[in-house]
Amino acid sequence: MFTIALKMLLGDRSKYFGILMGVALASFVITWQGAIFVGLMSRTFALLTDMGDPDIWVMDPKVQFIDDVKPLPSTDLYRVRGIEGVAWAAPLYKGQTRARLSDGTFQNCVLIGLEDATLTGGPPEMVEGSVEDLRRADGVIVDFVGATTRLARPNPMPGGPRVPVKVGDELELNDRRAVVVGISRNTQSFQSNPTIYTTFSRATTFVPRERKLLSFILVNATPGEDIQALCDRIERVSGLAAYTREEFKWKTVNYFMNNTGIPISFGISVALGFVIGAVITGFMFFSFTIDNLRYLGTLKAMGTTNAMLMWMVLLQAIFVAVVGWGLGVGVASYMGTSAARNSPLAFRLPWQLLMTSGAAVLVICMASAMISIRKVIRLEPAIVFKG
Repeated sequence: MFTIALKMLLGDRSKYFGILMGVALASFVITWQGAIFVGLMSRTFALLTDMGDPDIWVMDPKVQFIDDVKPLPSTDLYRVRGIEGVAWAAPLYKGQTRARLSDGTFQNCVLIGLEDATLTGGPPEMVEGSVEDLRRADGVIVDFVGATTRLARPNPMPGGPRVPVKVGDELELNDRRAVVVGISRNTQSFQSNPTIYTTFSRATTFVPRERKLLSFILVNATPGEDIQALCDRIERVSGLAAYTREEFKWKTVNYFMNNTGIPISFGISVALGFVIGAVITGFMFFSFTIDNLRYLGTLKAMGTTNAMLMWMVLLQAIFVAVVGWGLGVGVASYMGTSAARNSPLAFRLPWQLLMTSGAAVLVICMASAMISIRKVIRLEPAIVFKG
């Protein structure tokens, strides 16, 4: 009977493809918009993703997210280093600076200052050069995307492509000379501004002078130390806020979720995709069931129970859901990964999103099947002999 149900579905090509396109459209929109939303949210904590060394981030208690820097006095670094369970603590500068390009234009950049001695928190991957090259005079490391786009120099030939920054080139930061000693590959940030790495002491010369320049304290626990217990101890002793990397990530994400219109915008897009897919699928599936009532009536007249007919309709709905979901997810993932390679598009497709889109598509198809099942249950076998 299940084979007959699939033959009925595949036999009506026009209705089958109509239902399939409705399901695929809903799957595509939900997956596409969801993946871009997840990609944008993951970029809000790009620096935390790239810095895998520290176990704990220590900061001012009023900090709301990663870019909400409230500088600390340098004495806080030594206070944290003296707390039991701290293996090491390193200073980190994070701020904004402006790079003056050779054509006289300015470009805002994210400036990261690493501890001079250990260079803790350096780039996750080097394309060219080495992190240790930061110890050279006036040395800075520029991220690959920034070096090839916003920091690229104008081409001497009119109309030609801009010339990417390379090792050995010079930049001007706060009227001071900076020499590019390396190119890194970083996770793109939410603002997509170029990221520049240098030493902590040199970073303080690339920005206007302030009384407090310590942005964060990076802490690593001693082996065997409970990380959460150490966070609590740091907060109790120093009066500062201490978060694990995962806690700081979610604190950042929650700030953007609660204080920006991004979730609402993407939520509306996903809801529209769900509703449009449900309407198209429901209408086409109901129309398909009506067209096949005479066959279902024949089966009922031959002794097929209502339960078996219901399972046949549900099988048709599940079959369309699986095929349509696969088409929509496949197109969305292909377009997203292809576009993300050559553009600033934020696209990230975790398995949780795949399961969510699959569940949404299944709900659409099951709801469509339920509407049709009512017609099947009320079907009188005598309909076969009418007309």
